[in-house]
Amino acid sequence: MHKAYQPLKPATNKYLQKKWDQTSYEEHRNKVSTARPIVDTKGIRTPAHVQLKLKKLQLQDERLVTIERDNRHLSSKLSDIVRSKGLVDHRNHYPERSLNAEKRRHELLQVTSQNQAIYQRITARESDYRRQLWLDDWERVERRRDDIARYPRGVANKQKSKRRVKFAVSDSGQSEKSSESNSYSDTNTDQEEEEEEEEEEEEQKETEGNKDSKTPNE
Repeated sequence: MHKAYQPLKPATNKYLQKKWDQTSYEEHRNKVSTARPIVDTKGIRTPAHVQLKLKKLQLQDERLVTIERDNRHLSSKLSDIVRSKGLVDHRNHYPERSLNAEKRRHELLQVTSQNQAIYQRITARESDYRRQLWLDDWERVERRRDDIARYPRGVANKQKSKRRVKFAVSDSGQSEKSSESNSYSDTNTDQEEEEEEEEEEEEQKETEGNKDSKTPNE
């Protein structure tokens, strides 16, 4: 492989030149790896008081001391209660007192009396609208409408439709016949209704003529 080596400078022996270049390169790499940097790139050393946090430890110890003291106090109380079977006077023998109870009671009585007076005035008051007068007026209006109407009112509501349509469920021929018969029956019923209406109109005209003829004689 030394024959293919290309040195930077011309050499008579390529093999030796390659070995010399290799040793010099290795020495250079060793020097680079062992060289000390001129610029200090190390981090700043943290102080001991920042790492330990003595104040926090002190506060934690004080908190634990207070908790232990309270626990001892509570345990002593519980032991006393157990020994004495809980004979503690914890009842309040004084009545409840309020500074404005009398005032509030007086205001409540005043409001209730006012409400009662208002209720009595409302119930004793007679209505301005008279229901009987309204009913009499409505009956009078209904009578006038009946007198003025050309045809008797309320007859249309009493009449019922006499048309009946029958649907056949048989073959096509029978269905056609039934449809024809239904159409024929419909036309007959329409004609009958028209004839009945004409007869009623004629009867009404006759009755009106009789009334007109009677009025002058009277």
